[in-house]
This record gives sequence, structure tokens and C-alpha cells, in this order.
Amino acid sequence: MGDMFRSESMALCQMFIQPEAAYSTMAELGESGCVQFRDLNAQVSAFQRKFVSEVKRCSELERKIRYIENELRKDDIKMPEVLDEPQPPYPREIIDLEAQLETIETEIRELSISKVSLNANHQGLIELELVLENANEFFSETEIVNLSSRRFSVVEEVAQIGQQRGELGFVAGIISLERFFSFERILWRISMGNIFVKRSDLKEQLLEAQTEKLETKTIFVAFFQGDQLKQRIKKVCAGYHAAVYPCPSAYAERQRMLEDVRMRLADLTLVLNQTADHRNRVLVAAAKHLPTWTIMVKKMKAIYHTLNLFNVDLSNKCLIGEGWVPTSDLPVVRDALARGSAKVESTVPSFMNIIETNEQPPTYNRTNKFTRGFQNLIDAYGLGSYREVNPALYTCITFPFLFAVMFGDLGHGLIVLLVALYMTFNERKLSEIKSEIFSIFFSGRYIILFMGFFSVYTGFVYNDIFSKSMNIFGSSWKVNYNTTTALNNTELTLNPYYDQDGVYPYGMDPVWILAENNIIFLNTYKMKLSIIFGLAHMVFGIFMSFINFVHFRKYSHIFLEFVPQLIFLLLLFGYLVFMMFFKWVKYSGRATEDALKPGCAPSILILFINMMLFGHTEPKDGCEEYMFEGQRVLQIAFVVLAVLCIPWMLLGTPLYEKLKRNKRAIAQNGDIHDSTLPNGTAVHQKVGDSGHGDEEEPLSEVFIKQAIHTIEYVLSTISHTASYLRLWALSLAHAQLSEVLWMMVMRRGFLLPVIFGGPILLYVCFAAWAFFTLAILVVIEGLSAFLHTLRLHWVEFMSKFYEGSGYAFQPFSFKAILESSYED
Repeated sequence: MGDMFRSESMALCQMFIQPEAAYSTMAELGESGCVQFRDLNAQVSAFQRKFVSEVKRCSELERKIRYIENELRKDDIKMPEVLDEPQPPYPREIIDLEAQLETIETEIRELSISKVSLNANHQGLIELELVLENANEFFSETEIVNLSSRRFSVVEEVAQIGQQRGELGFVAGIISLERFFSFERILWRISMGNIFVKRSDLKEQLLEAQTEKLETKTIFVAFFQGDQLKQRIKKVCAGYHAAVYPCPSAYAERQRMLEDVRMRLADLTLVLNQTADHRNRVLVAAAKHLPTWTIMVKKMKAIYHTLNLFNVDLSNKCLIGEGWVPTSDLPVVRDALARGSAKVESTVPSFMNIIETNEQPPTYNRTNKFTRGFQNLIDAYGLGSYREVNPALYTCITFPFLFAVMFGDLGHGLIVLLVALYMTFNERKLSEIKSEIFSIFFSGRYIILFMGFFSVYTGFVYNDIFSKSMNIFGSSWKVNYNTTTALNNTELTLNPYYDQDGVYPYGMDPVWILAENNIIFLNTYKMKLSIIFGLAHMVFGIFMSFINFVHFRKYSHIFLEFVPQLIFLLLLFGYLVFMMFFKWVKYSGRATEDALKPGCAPSILILFINMMLFGHTEPKDGCEEYMFEGQRVLQIAFVVLAVLCIPWMLLGTPLYEKLKRNKRAIAQNGDIHDSTLPNGTAVHQKVGDSGHGDEEEPLSEVFIKQAIHTIEYVLSTISHTASYLRLWALSLAHAQLSEVLWMMVMRRGFLLPVIFGGPILLYVCFAAWAFFTLAILVVIEGLSAFLHTLRLHWVEFMSKFYEGSGYAFQPFSFKAILESSYED
């Protein structure tokens, strides 16, 4: 956790690597994953770099692997998981890998082409068989066959339509049922009604060759007279993608042809099965090695792509690269350079130098599976500037706690906790689910775990479980009325002086759930707690800015920004919180003096408003306006000091900047020496004038920016403090919604009579109550509280010290490349 306090210290390193050791060295650096290389060939196009041919070679291998993977998915063949991650292959091993992939790709392509051809023939034979089987429906047994095998005369059909007996021809085929009706109309129009079409619908669906989907088809026979109509019919069939098949007119010829087709179909089916078995064996054999080959090719391509970022020194025959390295990982990088040179037995070892630079390094925060979710919440707002304080370390506690203040219910918190525990204990199994929405929740499982834990804690403090209270320690209140008074009165007032016995041990007394002023009491309690937590959170954020100023040695900002900001906040709202605690301590129901009883306790809100407006309110008889002597004078002094902090913040930084520039200008003007020209003339020359003033920001902009920051801070101090009241508002809404759901659903189920199916209806009521509890109170209310908590951290807390203007550290890492798709 200490690594999360601020981002890692980075160093810009320059590496000198021998060409023969470049590949092995980059393989070692990729495994370590701690160097972010810079492109030293930005002016060179991608096609002119040294290792572009190797990158193209790897891209071709990836194309072949993708083709094989697609074929595996078509046949639903799963690839095994890689248990031992392979090392990047050496260039001499790539030749064998290329030959293997080329052989497998060629064989699969040939089998695929053969499969397509055989399937087309198989589909054609099936359709021809169906045409021959259904042809008997179109021809009568009393046929007059002409000498020409392509013509026949159908006596009955011709007689039915009232046409003169003559010689007719026919075309038989098969077409999709959806296209048949349009097909029939076109035939009628092109023949002026001289074509007679009959059809027979198939019960089973057939595969469509173009769409590769099952469709309902029908067999048709078109009767015509004349060769001209025959040619027209064939053109229409081609346009409608109707398959035309030869069909003899004689019954005996059709039967002989049908037997021949069935024999050919049986032989073709046998060939298809053998081809499919052979293809399956080839794909299964390839699937065993394909995951390993994929990793090897990705690593090799990443190495050559990174080597293209290096500069080639032709004179010294070495590769020069630059990159950012975490300071703590410098020994790891040196060891990787040494191992890379040792693997190829290079005579000249690779070495590394650290370069001094004013460039802003990348931001790198080390995380684990627990802290990664909290760090992602911060990075979503903006990646932290280099070496500034990282809010994620404190967010691990403050985020789930503030969430629980709004979501405080022991029962609902327990549900959230159990869901998070399930995801935590089944990480390995659930990580295989590829749903995008589920991945969001799964990546934040430890956030949900802590939110559930703290919700259970705050629910115990509120003594609230599904809108009910637990009576663990009994009650500190006791009723001193007699039985008649208690039974005859619906409302009774309890006096703390007589009816209260000490302080409840922990949390909220369960008797408050029965009180009529329950909401009023809890409102006051939770509203004051929200102000207290909000002030503590904001003060903590201001102290984080102090740590940033000390680390970056901006000591002037401590006095000019940190101190007035802290004074302004504490003198106003810090004093408001002080009055809350003082009021809790001073006024009591057991007090003997009237001025110290709860009835005389002044309103803190009225006191604070009078403090800001220098107002005055007349107290009640026997009561005092202020809680202690000298409070009015103290309040006036606090307001005056707070107002003086505004010009302090407004003018302090710009005036200090102006003073520094004046001192620098005096130092530069005083540094003058005489120089003599060749002719003996003496001239004065300024020394050290480097034009720095041209690069500085104008003082007018410094004043404007500081004015904006001051106005923003002063106004945000008020708005941010009020924004923390959402802790009270959402907690109250959650509790009341839970109570309404109980009263409207479960309570009515308990009141149902047993005689009229009460237990069954109670079961229905419980199902409805459980559904709405999970859907509304846990999911929707939980997401609402999550978003409000996120806003409190991003706006109210982090705006006090967090810039978030850095850029991410993206090292050359095989692990990162394999987890995500690698892009050139």
C-alpha cells in the first residue's frame, strides 16, 4: 500500500544494444515489462524502418493463424488453454513455424474448396431426387409420348383447361416458395397466358446455396408449346435462382433415373463423410498447437515493432533506444540487458545510461487486484500528475465509508457483502465470462466488498435492518406511567430526566423506531453527522495539498494558499462543527438549570446565519442567545479573519511572482561588464540574458488565474459543505423507502387471515417484497449512492489538491499485449 502514496519515480534511460543481441534483449525486457520506449524515428515512415520486413512477416503469420481460428470456430472445435506460456521464438525457429502454418493453411483451404464443391453436388442430387419423386403428381398415367423424348401430350390436363390437344414441352425444377408466386406471374406475362405451371410444396426445408440458410422450397413444372417459350422460361428461372433439372416424361425412365441418382447420392455421402473426418483430424491437430503459436507470433511481432523505435548507429554498429523506467526497476532492466547479451554470447555487452531531462515523466502507480479497482475510479477522473499525492490510497477507506453512510442498512449491506464475497471466492471461474456489463462489476468486486462491509457497520450503528430495529442491549428508556395511562393514550411524552437510564451502549436505541418524532430526531442526527464528515474530508484534502507543496518545494504556496485556505474553512465551517459538539455536551435533559435544558438550546443554523450577517435574535424567557460568554465577539473576529483571507489568497501569489521577477531583472541588469571593440571603443554588454522573460507567463494572466482560483475556492467552500448534506438526504430516503416497502407489502401479508389462503398470499407478498428490495433498494439505490459518493470524491475532495494532468506509463510488456489485442 505504501507504493500508492504517490506515483513511482521515473528515469529516462538510454540503451545501447548490439544488433545480434537485440532480439533476445527485447525478449527479456518484454517479459519484465518495465520500460516505456520512445520513438526515436518519428520522422521516418513506417515503411522505411529497419525491421519493417520482419513485422510484415509476423503479420502474414497472424493472418494464417486467424484463418485457422475461423475454421475452428466454424466446426465448433475449442482450443486448449496454454498452461506454460512459451518464450518468443528465435528467428531460426520461425522458418519451421512458417512451414507448418503454410502446410496447414493450404490443406484446410483445399479441403474447404472440396467441401463446398461436394456440398453443392450433394444438394443438387437431393433436389433432383425430390423432383423425380414428385414428378408423378404432375403427369397422368394416360400419357401420349411423342417420338421426341422432350415432348409429350397430356390429354386430361389439356381437356380441363379447354385447349386443343397438341404437342407440349415442359421444364421441371425447384424454387424458393417465397419467390414462386412472383415467378409464376412473370411466366404468365411473358407468354400471354400460354404457360401452364403446377407446383408441389416440400414438407422439409432445404439449404439455400447463396444464403446458407434453410428455406421452404417447392417443385414446379412449367408446360409450354414452342422452343421460343422454352428459352424464355430458362432465362426467368436463372433470374429467380430456380434450379432446373432434367426429368423424363415416361414413368419407367424416371424410375431408372431415380435409382441412378440414389446410388450416386449414397457414394457422394460417403465421400462427404470421409472429407469431413479428414478435415476434423487436421483441425484438431492444429488446435493443439495454435494457442502456443499465437502467443509466439504476438511476442515476436511486438519485439520487432519495438525495435523499429530504436535508432541505428551505423558507425558503432549498435541500436540506440530511449525509454522511461521506474527507478526501483533499474536493476531489473540491467539484468535483462545482461541476460539478453549472454544468450547470444555477444562479445560487447549491452549497457544503459540515465539521461537528465526536464520533460514530464509518465505516471505509474503500482496496483494489485485489490487496489486496481480503486485506482481505476481515480484515473477515470484524470490520471495524476507525476509524483503528486495519489487519492486512491485514501479512497480505499473513504469511498466505501461515505457510500455506507448513505446506504446504511444492515440487511441490504449484507446482501451486497454476500454478492461480493461470491465474486471474490470464485474469481477464476467468473473471470472467463466475457460480458461487458458483468466485467465492470467484476473488476470492482473489492470495492463492492468494502461497500457491503461498511454498510453492515453503519446499518448496525443506525440500528436499521430492512427498516426494522434490533433490540440487542435493551433500551435506555423506560415508561414510568401506570397501566391505565399507557393504554388509554395513543401518544405519550417521555421526560429524559425521569425516563432515561444512561446512554445506549452502541448505535441507535431501538425505542426510537416506535416514536412519533422518529424522523425529526434522525434528521437532526444524520444532518449534523454529514456536516462533520464533510468538513473532515475537505480538511484532509487541503492537508494533501500541503504535502504536494512540500514535495515539489513550492514553499511559498504553503503560506500563500494552504494557510489562508485552511483558516477560511476552519473559521467558518470548523466553528460550525465546534458548535455542534459543544451543544451536544452542554445541553442535557438531566440539567437542573432551565438555561441548560434542551428547550433553551439555541439553533446552530440561526447562530451561524447571525454570525455571517452580524445579526441578533431575541432568546426565549429564561434562555440565553449564545452558548458561552464572549461568543458574539469571537464570531465577529472569525468572520473578519475569514474575509481577510480572501485578499490574502487573491493577491499573495501574483504579488510574490512580481517580486521574484523584479529581483531577477535587477540581478540581470547589475551583471554588466565592459568589452572593447577592435577600434578601442568601450561598450556595455548584458550577461545572462537568455530571453527567459519571453517564456514567462504575463503578470496579467497570473492575476486573472489567481482571481478565478480564489473565487472558485471561496464559493466552493460553501457549496461543497452543503453538498455533503447528500449523505443525510440519501440515508433518509433509503430508510423511508425501505419502511414504505415493508408497510405496503410485507405487513399486509402478515395481516391476511389464515382461513382465506393467508400463507399462500403471504408467500406471494414475500416474493414481491424480495423482488422490489433487490431491484430498487439494493441495485438502484446502491447505484445512486455509488454515483453520489463518486461525486463527493471527484469534486469536493480531490479538487483541493489533485491536478490529474499526467499521462499513463505504458511499458513494453508481453503480459499487457496478450491481455489485449496488440495494435501496430
